Amino acid sequence: MAIATGEPTRQSTFEHHVLDFLAYLEFERGLSRNTLEAYRSDLLQFRTYLEAHHVDVLNAAHADLAAFMAGLAQGSETRPPVAAATLQRKTACLRSFYRYLRRENLVEGDPTADLRAPRKQQKLPKVLSRDQVAALLSAPTGTTPPALRDRALLELMYACGLRASEAIELHVGDLDLQAGVLRARGKGSKERMVPVGREAITAVAIYLRRGRPLLVGAREERHLFVNQRGGGLTRQGLYKIVQRHAESVGLRDAMSPHTLRHTFATHLLAGGCDLRSLQEMLGHADIATTQIYTHLSAERLKDVYFRAHPRAAKDA
Repeated sequence: MAIATGEPTRQSTFEHHVLDFLAYLEFERGLSRNTLEAYRSDLLQFRTYLEAHHVDVLNAAHADLAAFMAGLAQGSETRPPVAAATLQRKTACLRSFYRYLRRENLVEGDPTADLRAPRKQQKLPKVLSRDQVAALLSAPTGTTPPALRDRALLELMYACGLRASEAIELHVGDLDLQAGVLRARGKGSKERMVPVGREAITAVAIYLRRGRPLLVGAREERHLFVNQRGGGLTRQGLYKIVQRHAESVGLRDAMSPHTLRHTFATHLLAGGCDLRSLQEMLGHADIATTQIYTHLSAERLKDVYFRAHPRAAKDA
């Protein structure tokens, strides 16, 4: 009977630690809801492993965590190996979790101190050429409210390097068209100011004057970009808009909404923008994240070089 009554207590204790940890991440660290959901899923998976091996979360050693990660990396007959990027996230989750437990004086040591995840293979993002961008931005034609909205949306995403989530969360009051600046809400609810170019300002001004009022009608709606019913545009709605216009100019397989953000960054660097300014405009917490665009620019320069130099052709 002691074992039967003790098991729920151990499980509920683990859940109590997880809930406190997630609350700490949300209210003190300002992590996004998506990250919190991912961490919750990771910790529940870790709990299942610990229970199967009769290990208490507060007594887990480095060997327990290493075995857990190794099992994920290797996979099994019923489960494929976990991707390197996901393993890195799970490792970060466990490190943060045990740092929190140690801060709360629930554990003495840190079993994740030497925990390592496989390095994620860096894949260079897809980027559009200037001609491809011009074709995409000119794809929404006509003067109907949806066409004016789509043109303003695409222009603004390329002009400011917005994430999809940032674009759909924009409020009308986040834009100052006179000053040419925009307030974007990034990951963890962090705000940043981004300049807005002339073409985007013009497209948004026309949409606000001739398109959005007809879509919104009499309802009160703060979101800048709205759907056909006048409500805020969803992530799925934005994706469909981008894909529809990309397909119309032959770019369906070359892009996603995030491609415009990658293209914004690459074109700015190619035009002479410094890395620190680009980091601030993209809202990256770590400049190492921004540095991928320097690698991308280098790869594009090499392609141009090998195509153009008479004594550098790869097949020579």
